[in-house]
Amino acid sequence: MAAVSARVSAFAERIGSAATPPGPFRSGFWRSPIRGPWLTSVFGLVLLFGIPVMFVTGVLSYAAYNPGLGPINDQTADKGLLGFYLFDWPTRPYWLYRLTQGLHVTLGVVLVPVLLAKLWSVIPKLFQWPPLRSAAQALERLSLLLLVGGGIFEFVTGIFNVQLFYVFPGSFYTLHFYGAWVFIAAFVVHVSLRFGRMTRALRSRNLFRELRTGVSGTRPEPPDADGLVPVAPAAPTMSRRGAVGMVGAGSLLLLVVTAGQSIGGRLRGTALLAPHDRDPGHGPNGFQINKTAASVGITPNLVGPAWRLEVHGSGRPVVLSREQLLAMPRHTAALPIACVEGWSTADQHWEGLRLADLAALSGLPAAGSVLVESVQPSGPYSSVMLRGNQIRDPRALLALRVNGADLSMDHGYPARVIVPANPGVNNTKWVHRLTFRT
Repeated sequence: MAAVSARVSAFAERIGSAATPPGPFRSGFWRSPIRGPWLTSVFGLVLLFGIPVMFVTGVLSYAAYNPGLGPINDQTADKGLLGFYLFDWPTRPYWLYRLTQGLHVTLGVVLVPVLLAKLWSVIPKLFQWPPLRSAAQALERLSLLLLVGGGIFEFVTGIFNVQLFYVFPGSFYTLHFYGAWVFIAAFVVHVSLRFGRMTRALRSRNLFRELRTGVSGTRPEPPDADGLVPVAPAAPTMSRRGAVGMVGAGSLLLLVVTAGQSIGGRLRGTALLAPHDRDPGHGPNGFQINKTAASVGITPNLVGPAWRLEVHGSGRPVVLSREQLLAMPRHTAALPIACVEGWSTADQHWEGLRLADLAALSGLPAAGSVLVESVQPSGPYSSVMLRGNQIRDPRALLALRVNGADLSMDHGYPARVIVPANPGVNNTKWVHRLTFRT
């Protein structure tokens, strides 16, 4: 370790002996008088609470897909030790996924102004010269690089996915999953290195006094060891109160135009950033969908009179027409649909056959899992595996009707799965085969 530190120091000396590059590397380039440890720490404190919540709800979202059931559900098959926390996703409370994913997406959008403000406040550090002075500083700068790069990557890919505008190569789930772990590791290292300095900076100024100080009373902070305070500050054009207020107003605005897609009710009309129509129509089937039947290749002949449901289990398959299914004892459940993009519906009133009853019909009343297959042409989410606890929940249905009417084609006619607390994409539509397994 001592040898490595010596090599880093020698390398730093060679770089430091070179002339300082022009532009942002020069100490007098950054002149904002409000930039300094206190303002940086205020934004950092918000992120210190917000980012862990966003990370935890994100990994919970991954667990909700029950990736342990096999490759059909596992969007990140090479996760290795990063999947150490996975558990059997529960079905109670039935709104669990709606809450966790809605919070994840909404918080991610709301924190964007804070993240940008934090990056603005520390940008002089990204241009320090020489870039390396010691092994400890090298570690800190590496963590900063991973923190900034990982943060930008996670926020950009997440927001693009929410808006159904994903343009990055590879699977969103895999890239976002690995990016999240890189980001949170860098975040933990950075907080460990900077927590003491942050607390000292926050104590250096009274928050309420600072929020009462206008532009005329704004003065630069004392010089700091990190070089955030400019050596030649310009005259203030904005107070720290103005900077905090502007960032807070931006976050509040994003909350208003985003949260309604998860909360619903009257706020749904304000969700201008929602990726789906805020007014999906009227009538029993007038609620949001993820993909239309036409967009995934569902044609009328695939779900017409010749359609049959196959139920496989311990004995010979049971083949049933839709009329036969409708003649069987039916049950109801009031459940929402909640999707990974953060949007959700209000509770819809579904009617159909309990998965538990179909498991008993297959000869496996204590089935440990079921493979649900759609008539949808092969592709992502054309089939899914559900756990035993999902099968046995009395509200888990093979739904045939919704809100008193037959399912529309876009909502999965002639039959679809609806399971409490299940990600929307795992509530498979246009089901034609159920294979129960021990």
